[in-house]
Amino acid sequence: MPAPVFVVAADAEGNPSTAQCPHLAEAQEVPDRGAACEDCLREGTTWVHLRQCLVCGGTRCCDNSPRRHATAHFHSSRHPIMRSAETGEPWG
Repeated sequence: MPAPVFVVAADAEGNPSTAQCPHLAEAQEVPDRGAACEDCLREGTTWVHLRQCLVCGGTRCCDNSPRRHATAHFHSSRHPIMRSAETGEPWG
């Protein structure tokens, strides 16, 4: 499957950017894995918002969630790119 199209839209201050992100080459077309944090389901905990890894396709909870599984996934896997798994949030 072709990789999704993402661009660097702004720098850290919100200014338009022409920078290239080397991690974009790692993004894959991943299937939607549903509306649940895989790790929270296993642990019986809750989440606030969901993020999907664009390298392996895993779905985990955001940093506003008590267990911050998306960040933990990044630290353990080093998968550097994700998107929101929330309806109406098109960012990645």
